[in-house]
Amino acid sequence: MFVFVCTGCGAELTAPLSQVVLPVYARRAYGNGVQLPVLMERGTFAVDPEGWGRTAARPAAGGEDGSGYEAGAETGSVVVAPGDVRGTVLVPERESGACCGLDGSDGPNMNCAACGLPVGRRIDDCSLWQKVRLEPGTVRRRQVADVVLRSWATLRRERDGAATPPLHRLATWGPCSTASLWWTWTPEWYYAGAQALAHLLAASEGRPVSLPDGLLAVMFRPVLDAVLGEGPSPRRAVLAGPGLPAPDEAADILFVPAHPQTGETWPSEGRKGEREGEGNTSGAVYRVPLPFGVWLWLVSPELYLPLPSSGVLPDGVLRDVPPAPRPDHPFDVDRWAFDDTLARLAEVRGPWLRELAGRLPPYVRGGA
Repeated sequence: MFVFVCTGCGAELTAPLSQVVLPVYARRAYGNGVQLPVLMERGTFAVDPEGWGRTAARPAAGGEDGSGYEAGAETGSVVVAPGDVRGTVLVPERESGACCGLDGSDGPNMNCAACGLPVGRRIDDCSLWQKVRLEPGTVRRRQVADVVLRSWATLRRERDGAATPPLHRLATWGPCSTASLWWTWTPEWYYAGAQALAHLLAASEGRPVSLPDGLLAVMFRPVLDAVLGEGPSPRRAVLAGPGLPAPDEAADILFVPAHPQTGETWPSEGRKGEREGEGNTSGAVYRVPLPFGVWLWLVSPELYLPLPSSGVLPDGVLRDVPPAPRPDHPFDVDRWAFDDTLARLAEVRGPWLRELAGRLPPYVRGGA
């Protein structure tokens, strides 16, 4: 584990933190006027290798500034939960363009309390994930303890709070009322689904894809049928991962989890010719990575209970479990996340995949 300290005076600026992978949706704004929660789990940090903010190399995707990104840019910033920050002073006078909170667009708005060095940006504006970005040039890490890498079996056992539900009640800034809350797709699924779709098109090799029934079919079947069509010998996609039976030899595409600490995808043993986005050979098994929380919900969904339940029902009485809520709209694919993922795959060098991607409309919609 690490503590981050000020490079100017050596004062500690965070609680002890363990490193995890930056969430796939960390650099994206979501909705308009939406209240988003804290991005990072307590006691964790992630390093953003690509920086944040609009750059010429990234496609525009409809954000308020035309890019869909947070404002500003800094490569290698350290992303932490605001509650894990210590020994800093907020400087709100450095904010000029925020809407409902702080967005960090005017540079660092947090100083080291000991020496006054600008060390980070507090971000909590509407439609942005709440977080603190520590500036890479003004902080350094100091190791304080070792962290044990959790095994796949341990991750499956520690499922409390690990699964990411596909739907949530969306809240907006303004007067609190039931009219300002509605059920919609969770942002984590919104962006993870866009990345998975890019991998699915690459894995298809231009052939139809057969999906397992359930949420994956709801999300992707309308899009894949429209782009790939129907035909003989479809490539078969299945869920695979720790705790599940080994996929049969007829499976061509495996939806597998990514480790939350390392980002590495689950290695299914005993299968030959597997690949993930590169090193392709025709007909090889392709692994489509999913964030661990999204994958865990797909393989082991939880019951929806509108209110917490406790106690034991009398004998002969059955609990009336209400149906899960329905989203307010079909599943949408974030086009920026799709394009960004597709551009990183080796298959995109092939004209067939670029032709398939060109069939997608600007706004891609799945099922409800």
